[in-house]
Amino acid sequence: MTNSAPGYAKKPEHRVDLLPESKHIRVTFGGTVIADTKAAIRCEETGHGPVYYLPEKDVRMELLHATDHKTYCPFKGDCSYWTIDVGGNKQAENAVWGYRAPYDEALGLTGHYAFYPNRVDAIEVS
Repeated sequence: MTNSAPGYAKKPEHRVDLLPESKHIRVTFGGTVIADTKAAIRCEETGHGPVYYLPEKDVRMELLHATDHKTYCPFKGDCSYWTIDVGGNKQAENAVWGYRAPYDEALGLTGHYAFYPNRVDAIEVS
């Protein structure tokens, strides 16, 4: 059974390219390293700047709390969100997102998380 993205039926020219990223990506918030990897995926999508998705194994999941917030992308699928909580009343609500069961065309995003740059202290790329 396939799980194809319906968005391509209306916009076949739309691109969602998932590329292995060789650069080191580190995300910090509240003086704490939230994620640190050399195995990110760079998503280059029509109409958007590049977004880094980091593998779950390199994200401090104990600092993330799932929220009820959800969105939908006709090219990637249903999107879930997490709030970062590093203690001491330092939180970033819905600062992290990911696709738990993306469409076939975006399957590479499974088990990966992205961070809003304006909701964390830094996303360092080196």
